[in-house]
Amino acid sequence: MTSSMATESPDQIASAARGTPWAAVTCLSLLTFVLVASEFMPVSLLTPIARELAITEGQAGQAISISGLFAVVTSLFGNSLLSKLDRRTAVLFYTGVLIVSGLAVTFAPNYLVFMIGRALIGISIGGFWSLSTAILARLVSGPDLPKAIAMLQGGTAFASVIAAPLGSFLGGLIGWRGAFFIVVPIGIAGLAWQMMVLPRMPAGRDVSVTQMFGLLRNRIFAIGMAATTLAFMGQFSLSTYLRPFLEGATGLEVNSLSLVLLGLGIAGLVGTVAVGFVLRAHLTAVVIGLPGLMALIAVLLLAFGHLPIATAGLLVLWGFLANPIPVAWNTWMTRVIPNDLEAGGGLQVALIQFAITFGASIGGLLFDAAGWRSPFVLGAALLTGSALLATLAGPRNGPLQSH
Repeated sequence: MTSSMATESPDQIASAARGTPWAAVTCLSLLTFVLVASEFMPVSLLTPIARELAITEGQAGQAISISGLFAVVTSLFGNSLLSKLDRRTAVLFYTGVLIVSGLAVTFAPNYLVFMIGRALIGISIGGFWSLSTAILARLVSGPDLPKAIAMLQGGTAFASVIAAPLGSFLGGLIGWRGAFFIVVPIGIAGLAWQMMVLPRMPAGRDVSVTQMFGLLRNRIFAIGMAATTLAFMGQFSLSTYLRPFLEGATGLEVNSLSLVLLGLGIAGLVGTVAVGFVLRAHLTAVVIGLPGLMALIAVLLLAFGHLPIATAGLLVLWGFLANPIPVAWNTWMTRVIPNDLEAGGGLQVALIQFAITFGASIGGLLFDAAGWRSPFVLGAALLTGSALLATLAGPRNGPLQSH
């Protein structure tokens, strides 16, 4: 294993925090909420965006694709460009990019400026997420790290619940530009909060793309990354097409459909919070069990997808199991490569973004070619593969110990 990535130990960093490390973790959780809400807000605003910018809804939908593309590029290359910066300064920088993105999208006079704004949000997402696990490991001591990761992912889970309905509501109330502008004052407030509660975190070793992929020489890490990729690929090959499945196969009206999706989102938030309490002692069981149970649910949906009550119950359970997956694999990474979290985090974010895009794309092709059952079969197969690989990826060390 390589040398530590910084001169301070996590405990020393935590003790230097202004106030308590948990204030810093909560502050970063707000940032994840704003980032994820910003990333997916266009989903519910495609029509007014397309109308005002004189583009097609398909072109407006590329606002999500371009943010994902720039997130991948930044996760691989961005932090090596900022390798000399204190990690506190890097977080402040990515928050500043988020604010500029909000301003660019809000006042975009044309499609080009709109897409530049969306590219900026991708830079902020990829840069921050690739650093996030390493930063948490420097803020919080070992036994509390799974809870800290769960808190951070809680911001993501909450955003996934409300981003689309909030965007739709705000779009109707103050227009799509007003909806995006909300990001700006929240981002400024978050920036001020970060300046108050985040401690200095001196940069460690330079991280290059070569070093990131070099981590794959660690067999356990490589298997775990493959399991992570299959888990996200399987999840999004199915979940991307839940709405047409619920409308066509289950026969739900729009109000019932919205309630089911809301229940799925709330269950995901609960699952994200709950998993933080069990990961310390049961990490291997969780990384195997989550995709394994989701594969079973996919199969059950194939059999009972025509029954509204059964489908609703299965999808709530799906949400409860799906959202904790990144918490589990981030915690796993802190045990397998504790001294290479920045490099590992960058590679993980790139693979997850790839998996989401690839899974959704292949699922869509299958959905159009062979109907709703085919992406569900694909999802079940990929999730089963993830569970099987996870059995080989257990960290060598036991439960997290205090530093």
